[in-house]
Amino acid sequence: MGARLAGLLRKEVVQFLRDPVVLFLILYLYTLEAVMCTMALTFEVKRLPIGIVDQDRSVASRHLTTLFTLSETFVLKRQSTSPAAVGAWLERGDVAMVLVIPTGFERLFQTGIRPAVQILLDGTNSNVAENARRYATAIVERYAAERPPLHRGTLAQAGSVPVTRIWYNPDQETAPFMVLSMIALAAMLVGAICPAASIVRERERGTIEQLLVTPIRVGEMFAAKTVPTLVINLLAIAPALVIARAFEVPVRGNLLTFAVLAGVFQLSAIAFGVLVAAVTRTLQQALLLAFFGLFPIMFLSGTLTPIESMPKALQMASLVSPLRYFMEIIQGVFLKGAGWAELWPSAVALALIGGALFALALRAFRRRLV
Repeated sequence: MGARLAGLLRKEVVQFLRDPVVLFLILYLYTLEAVMCTMALTFEVKRLPIGIVDQDRSVASRHLTTLFTLSETFVLKRQSTSPAAVGAWLERGDVAMVLVIPTGFERLFQTGIRPAVQILLDGTNSNVAENARRYATAIVERYAAERPPLHRGTLAQAGSVPVTRIWYNPDQETAPFMVLSMIALAAMLVGAICPAASIVRERERGTIEQLLVTPIRVGEMFAAKTVPTLVINLLAIAPALVIARAFEVPVRGNLLTFAVLAGVFQLSAIAFGVLVAAVTRTLQQALLLAFFGLFPIMFLSGTLTPIESMPKALQMASLVSPLRYFMEIIQGVFLKGAGWAELWPSAVALALIGGALFALALRAFRRRLV
């Protein structure tokens, strides 16, 4: 048995190494795609075009305008002293936000009354609008803190001031989260598609039928299709960690813990790929069915939308997504420095899902070939 399995494993490794397209795609998913998606899929607001209507035309209003123009978040595209043109700016898409500074802005500040400024937003993209609102509010609050009133008034009578402390990712950058998300997605894609494509391709060529007439057992063939993918996928994570380092993603936890749990996650991904191969006849069918199942798994993992924001039914459905638990693990290890004491619930859930999928895939693989 050992000699037969070793021969099959050697065959699978040689086939991997002789297929430069597959090797390139694996490396591409873990490196170039991770870089492109991290740079493109960002929730941060930068160089957002804005307009400012300064009805006060005072030193105070010009100071506030300067704070907005000095920020890399906003770029001043339109400026006026009358609000009449604001509607046209927003309708044409010239600006995404308009700040209206009212008449008497400086005078009210000097008397100790905090004046209200108006922020008009283009809500076509709700995420951008919400982030722009938060950034603009922060700038206005900072302006109020830096500019105390000349006379004691309502501003001077303020009580306790809340201070927000962000423990993990204090700069609130999206790059660390996106890099880790892309690594997790690449692990799922490679783990599912590679074994599915390999099995179906051999069935199309008739190689599997030739192997079945030999003393090789179905279990040995199943192991030969899964073990090389597992090893190669784990090795491919190494260059992905270099990419993560280039984006200044911290490594606060133990990389050995991450490697072990990544291997457990791969059991689910590979089993899903074998299951797809067991119910399809052609490579085209296998790829289409794989993507049909992979997209719900990705969307229910919390990589694009927080699970807490989903409807209750989808939150329950996300409990069977192995990618959900792997995202919790990868974020916990890298960003929070979590260890086994914190990650064991996700590890157990991942092991249960992977074990169930693996048993189901082995059963389908046996029934399909025997």
